[in-house]
Amino acid sequence: MLTIRRLDLNDARILLQGARARAAEIGVPMCIAITDESGQLIAFERMDGGKVTSATIAIDKAFTAAAAKKATHEYGESSQPGAPAYGIASAIQGRLMVVGGGLPVIVAAEVVGGIGVSSGTPAQDRDVAQAGIDAFLATL
Repeated sequence: MLTIRRLDLNDARILLQGARARAAEIGVPMCIAITDESGQLIAFERMDGGKVTSATIAIDKAFTAAAAKKATHEYGESSQPGAPAYGIASAIQGRLMVVGGGLPVIVAAEVVGGIGVSSGTPAQDRDVAQAGIDAFLATL
């Protein structure tokens, strides 16, 4: 029998709030998705002005980070031609994201969920995702 730790809705709200605050600070409205440890969506927000096309991307970034237990930018680095994971972006009907902005949420060395952010540059998306995690970890 397994005991599984996962984010709940209150945790997701804290992650959203931290990410939203950072997105507002840098002036880039974002789409922000929070998933549980298996990549299933808990919460989603498209800030006013967040790109419509970024909604699915944010959800898939959070899915990838949680379910694969790996940051999406790490897949980006290892999925280039000639790299060990080349072609992985086409896995699971293209849901596996290789663009920065998806981070696993880790508590006590265990992935408990994921956050995915999209609408800015990959560096901005990653920064906003990290701000969400930082806000959440500050509550533990």
